[in-house]
Amino acid sequence: MFGIPGKPAVTLSPKAAEVIAGLMAKGGTKGLRLGIKKGGCAGMEYTLDYATEIDPNDEVVEQDGARVMIAPMAQMFLFGTEIDYETTLLSSGFKFRNPNVVDECGCGESIKFDESLVADR
Repeated sequence: MFGIPGKPAVTLSPKAAEVIAGLMAKGGTKGLRLGIKKGGCAGMEYTLDYATEIDPNDEVVEQDGARVMIAPMAQMFLFGTEIDYETTLLSSGFKFRNPNVVDECGCGESIKFDESLVADR
């Protein structure tokens, strides 16, 4: 919807693709649905849920056996994002490298986008 022809809306690191493909195989889901919602101290938060169906309005990204569906209202905020999966001594989880983010809270759970993106929404 908001993409550039021939370029995926988001990209997955090899580790993220491996984890997502594993979750799809275990859970019998169609993939993960990525979205954005209002919340957190910076104003917006990522959402990531199991998807049992593919909405015809979703932007679907398939890479190395993994599938991510981007909710329609989140597409303009996520274009160009790289999704990675990191494991540290204290935690593991998906990390988002999003060029559209202008600020984030200290804990990394909430983000702020350029006001022009939010105003167009």
